[in-house]
Amino acid sequence: MIRIAVAIAAVLVGSATLAAAAPPPRSATTGASAFLLSITIPGQDSVVLGALEWPTSTTADVQSFQYPADGSIVSIGRSRASVFASPGAAAATQSFAEAIVVSLFNGEIVAGKITASASAGASARSAGAETKASEVQGLRALGRDLSSVPGSASLDDWGTLTVLSSDSGSRKAGPPGAQASVTALRVGVNVTHGGLPAGSEIVIGNVQATSVANLSAPPRPPVSNAPNRPTGPDGRPDSLPRAPEPDVGGEVAGGPVKVAPEVSARLSSGGFVFPIYGTASFGDSFGGPRPNVPGGWHHGEDIFAAAGTPLLAVADGTLHTIGFTKIGGYRLWLRDTQGNEFYYAHLSAYSPLAVEGRSVQAGDVVGFVGDTGDAEGGSPHLHFEIHPAAMAGLGYDGVVAPYSILLAWRRADDISFSAGRIFVPTGPGSSTLPPPGAVLLEADDIASTSGLVPGALEKALKD
Repeated sequence: MIRIAVAIAAVLVGSATLAAAAPPPRSATTGASAFLLSITIPGQDSVVLGALEWPTSTTADVQSFQYPADGSIVSIGRSRASVFASPGAAAATQSFAEAIVVSLFNGEIVAGKITASASAGASARSAGAETKASEVQGLRALGRDLSSVPGSASLDDWGTLTVLSSDSGSRKAGPPGAQASVTALRVGVNVTHGGLPAGSEIVIGNVQATSVANLSAPPRPPVSNAPNRPTGPDGRPDSLPRAPEPDVGGEVAGGPVKVAPEVSARLSSGGFVFPIYGTASFGDSFGGPRPNVPGGWHHGEDIFAAAGTPLLAVADGTLHTIGFTKIGGYRLWLRDTQGNEFYYAHLSAYSPLAVEGRSVQAGDVVGFVGDTGDAEGGSPHLHFEIHPAAMAGLGYDGVVAPYSILLAWRRADDISFSAGRIFVPTGPGSSTLPPPGAVLLEADDIASTSGLVPGALEKALKD
């Protein structure tokens, strides 16, 4: 089975030329679509996972998937997809799909992470599209590590493998428009193999984004990016403009954007930085009762700072699931290069880096402190969570207490995520914290002791 693996690698390296770029048809409209996985079998209904079409459905989050039930043909770990479109005189679209820990045909083809990303924009002044954020990491086929460059090759005598097939194009008139599409990984079966008949096809990570400028559309009103909100007739702060929530699901991209300031943050020995730049304060409220969140308990830490304070990427990684929810307000997730997840909530605005699927480095400004969502009207703060990759199987409850970790990052030290105490209340009365180990009944200030009174030491020496 591995006798032509070397030939596969050579063909992939030498096959970077794919379909010719083409602008969208003149009848096209602004829109975006994506799917995580498609399995096509002759004579049977196709299996499609995470199919999205803006604006009907905009996000998909899958913990894991196997086909068939034993995963002998396809097995993938946690996977996500999202689409976003903003039509008008200045149209913009994004489409993103990502699958991790992929295995096909019981490990004959494996990949650590598969990412398909496409974006397009068009206006009276310009039009363009790109797919450069798409990638396939850790690709291995028929027992051989492969370079993840665009191309295709034969798989022994039973099929073909195509990596990062993409197409993009634009035009500046009639009307201005741009489009981009990517298929991250495609496997075609020529003869019966691994339980699939000839003519079957497996596609992982497919995205499309199309933007067409509607030059007759009225311009959208500008969004105020000032940290200090204007007041309404009753003297209370007006709400920031919010991206509309879909009828089902409650998650969309969008929100106010502010220019990121120049900052310099110290890295810990492990490559992490504290998530807030400047003065901030926090306690240890992890596990406290929270009736309005899943599980009924606080999954993170609230870090208080002035409204508009810059928020930093705590590690090198990828931003995803950016948008507004009723509880988290403007929020985003950061997945680092090891698969650990970090959740930021209640933002007042995003920085220009806050784009779905965007790679960032530790210390980059990704947003700003606020009080959106269920924190509105309270003290501005960042709700911050840490979800280690090793605990992904626990879903949203796979968190560690951030307090000791945040202290270490502030000191520019490193600390293992396992140092955070895990508190997942279960059973009757689970909405309350454990009883305290000790209660302080009385305390005296040792500064009142005679030996610490200013001048006491000099007086004793004289006597």
